[in-house]
Amino acid sequence: MLNIILCGAPGSGKGTQSAFIAQKYGVQHLSTGDVLRAEIASGSELGKQIDALISKGNLVPDEMMYGVIENYIANLPKDSKGTIFDGYPRTVSQAESLTNLLKKYNMEAIMIDLMVDEQLLIQRLIERGKVSGRKDDNLNTIRHRIAIYHNQTEPIAHYYLHHGNYFAVNGNHTMADVFLQIMRIIDRESRQ
Repeated sequence: MLNIILCGAPGSGKGTQSAFIAQKYGVQHLSTGDVLRAEIASGSELGKQIDALISKGNLVPDEMMYGVIENYIANLPKDSKGTIFDGYPRTVSQAESLTNLLKKYNMEAIMIDLMVDEQLLIQRLIERGKVSGRKDDNLNTIRHRIAIYHNQTEPIAHYYLHHGNYFAVNGNHTMADVFLQIMRIIDRESRQ
């Protein structure tokens, strides 16, 4: 089973590359935002708690996110080829929890980190904002989101590097070139 934690700063191309990986390898793309919305829509007790938090602009606590992710993994189809984790883990604590959760189900994951120069990230997000109309793609918000990434999410790279399942990809290239780098990593790791 192929489980990939796709990491990178806002604008690094995680969504685009996730779609490419899912199509090529037949794995599921787990967007935590989508999973949270699905949990809310289910009307479960957990979904109600999540909705109460999100509707007030609060983040979902680690233990609650763990429950959502465990529910997702426990309900994977038997013939599942794996999952791309997009948006989780975001902290070292979440990375540790995910590692332990995957072990519980006799699984493991590799981390692929899309490394992109900060100026290029800003340029990509500004351009995306012009096309998509997303209000969060403005210079002040972009810089704030990148700073949060550096402070909270970037440290998980060291966690996975220490565990020997970290792979960096130069994300400054075209989408196709970045995907070629990713394919080399996946193909090499899936043979082992």
